[in-house]
Amino acid sequence: MTDLTPPALRPANPRFSSGPCAKIPGFSLSMLEDAPLGRSHRAAVGKAKLAEAITLTREILGVPADYRIGIVPASDTGAVEMAMWSLLGARPVEMLAWESFGEGWVTDVVKQLKLNAKVKVAPYGQIVDFATVDFDSDVVFTWNGTTSGCRLPNGDAIPAARQGLTICDATSAAFAMDLPWDRLDVTTFSWQKVLGGEGAHGMLILSPRAVERLENYTPAWPLPKIFRLTSKGKLIEGIFVGETINTPSMLAVEDYLVSLKWAKSIGGLQGLVARAHANAKTVWDFCAANPWIANLAETPDIASTTSVCLKFTDPRIKDGEAFAKAVAKRIEKAGAGLDMGAYRDAPPGLRIWCGSTVETADVQALLPWIAHAFAAEIAAQ
Repeated sequence: MTDLTPPALRPANPRFSSGPCAKIPGFSLSMLEDAPLGRSHRAAVGKAKLAEAITLTREILGVPADYRIGIVPASDTGAVEMAMWSLLGARPVEMLAWESFGEGWVTDVVKQLKLNAKVKVAPYGQIVDFATVDFDSDVVFTWNGTTSGCRLPNGDAIPAARQGLTICDATSAAFAMDLPWDRLDVTTFSWQKVLGGEGAHGMLILSPRAVERLENYTPAWPLPKIFRLTSKGKLIEGIFVGETINTPSMLAVEDYLVSLKWAKSIGGLQGLVARAHANAKTVWDFCAANPWIANLAETPDIASTTSVCLKFTDPRIKDGEAFAKAVAKRIEKAGAGLDMGAYRDAPPGLRIWCGSTVETADVQALLPWIAHAFAAEIAAQ
C-alpha cells in the first residue's frame, strides 16, 4: 500500500468528538428502558434514581464520605459558574488558564464579577507553573484543557494545608484521571465527557471547607435562583441527595446510571484510567513514528490522555489552518473519524478523543487514515 492508497480498515466506531463523546461500548437505546419517563423527579422512583447516580459517582471516583455531590443544571459550565458566583470574593483570587475554557472563567470573574483577580495564563501546549501560585488565595483552574490537550500531571503542587479554596473544572479529567480529593475543594464535570453521557447536566462536588465558606460568606452580588446553594445561612442539603434545583431529564439520568454501571463492571476508576491511557499512548506512539505530526502538549508529563491534540509540523504545509481542516474533512468523508478538527480557538490541527469509552482498536484503525489524509493533502497542495 502506498501513502495515497486508502487504508482497508475503518474504526468500528468513528466517533472521536471531544464532547459529546462516544457512548459506552455496545450502547443501545434499549439500555434505557428502565427510565421513569413521564414521572416526576420528586416521586420516589425519581429520587431513587438521582440518589443512585450520586452514590455510584462517589463509589467510582473515590470521593470522601464528607464531601457533598450534587447534580446541577447547565452541564459543567453551570457547575463552575455556580461555584464561582457563590464562593468567590471572600479572599484574593488567582485565575489559571491554559486553554479557551479556562480563559472563559477568567472573563467571568474579571469582567462579570469584577474581582481584582491575579490572572496567570500559559500558551497552548503549556500549563501554568503551579509553583508560582499562592494557595492562600482562592484558585480557579481546569485540570485538563479540553481544547489544548494539556493537563495537570498531579496535585502535588497544591498544598494540603492552604487558606484558600481550589475550584477545579475537571470535566474531561473525571473518570479518566486520578483526582487528589484532599487538594480539591470544588470539583465540577459533566456527564457527556469521559462516560459519554447525555448533555445538560453537571456535577458539583464540595469539600467540607467549601461548605463552610458557603455557610459563612454572602457574596456582594445577587445570586440567581439557579445558583443558590444555601438558604438562611445553611447548605441546601437536598441538592446533594438528588433533590435537584431544576427538573432533570430522567432519560439522561438513566443513561448516566448505565454508564456508571459499565464503569464499575470494567474495574471502576482504575479500569477507566487504564483504557484512556492505552488509547492516548497509541496516538503518542504514532506521533513518535511520524515526524510530520506532534502532540500539541510540549512535554509528555502534561499530555492529556482524553482530549489528545495534535499539530502538523511538516515544513511543506503552506496554510496550517486550511491544511488541518482539509485533513479532518477528508477523514470524515471517508467515515473513518468524525468531529476531529481542532477547537476553533486552538492552534490548527486535530483533536482525538481518547477517553475511556473509546476502544483502543478504533484508535489503531484511525491512525492510518490520518497518515493517508496527510499524504493526500500534501500531494494536493
